[in-house]
Formats: sequence, structure tokens, C-alpha cells
Amino acid sequence: MTLPRGFKAAAERRALELRAQLGLTPADPLDMAAVADHLEMKIVSAAALVDVARLEELERLQAFAFSAVTFEIKGRPFIVTNPLRPPARIVSDLAHEMSHILLKHDLSEVSEFDGVPFRTCRPDEEEQATALGGTLLLPRPLLIRAAAKGMGPDEIASRFAVSIEMARFRYNTTGVGKQVRASRR
Repeated sequence: MTLPRGFKAAAERRALELRAQLGLTPADPLDMAAVADHLEMKIVSAAALVDVARLEELERLQAFAFSAVTFEIKGRPFIVTNPLRPPARIVSDLAHEMSHILLKHDLSEVSEFDGVPFRTCRPDEEEQATALGGTLLLPRPLLIRAAAKGMGPDEIASRFAVSIEMARFRYNTTGVGKQVRASRR
């Protein structure tokens, strides 16, 4: 699957606009709680809704089946996160779910897990939310500045409180990694 033409550039612009609305520079870390407040979304840990033992059982049945989900209640989006995930993964999950909302995706696909139906987005919308979510967390100008300071994906992950996987994904898909390697030749 591929993103629509111009999507990545639009995602970069949107990430910078959001940071500006929050009074941040392109190189500042993004606080997902502040983003949620700004966008009038509520973040809730699933541990506040169900016994953690049930989440652990779900994890045993199907690892990584649940990371985060968004519900709308009385017109307000609620993002429910899985407390079994590491904090850096929760940050990525929040950015992904917020991206669905920013992109105005509809929950149109019906899936089933262990006999329980639930609604999801189409695969192309999942790809878009993944791309925008990563861009919100690590826009290209942030990565360029970090790389100019000699930071690689591991240091970027640590400094900006994202997972190493997210930092590597953005570092490589933006071409920043290639730029850094070329400039060192």
C-alpha cells in the first residue's frame, strides 16, 4: 500500500502547525497530554476501566492485539491505552490514534476477535495514521537538527521519549539517515 501523493509533505506541515499552536518549536519534544488537551481529547488507561488481569489474559490469547482504541462519547474523543505497553510505545499509540481523528477517519471496517465484533479503519487509513503519527512525534526538521548534533536513532528515542523503533522508522523513511551518511563521506 502507498500513501496518496503529497501525503508525507502535508503530514510534515500539519506536524509543524500543531507544534506552533502549542507554542513549540519544530525541535521541541511533543507532550501527548498537552496535545490531547489542545485537541479536546481525553486519554484513559484501560486499567481505569477493566481489571489489568483481563488485559494480561488478552495479551496471552493474542500478543499485541490491543494497544489503543478511540471511542467518541457525546462528541468527545476518548483514547484508551494499554498500560501493559512501555511508555514510549504508548506515546506512539497515542499519536496514531490522534492521527485518525485529525484525518477524520471513519470506523467503517468490522473485525472480530474471539467472537467479539469491533470497528476499525481501512488498511489505507491505518497506513496514513501511522505516517502522520510518526511525523507528529518526530517531524523532519527535528530529525535534521538532532542528526546535525550527532544524534542517531537511539539518542533521538531517548531525548524525545519515543520508542527506538519509531525513531529508526522516521530517521530512515525521511531520508535523514541517508543525508547524514552522505555528509560524512
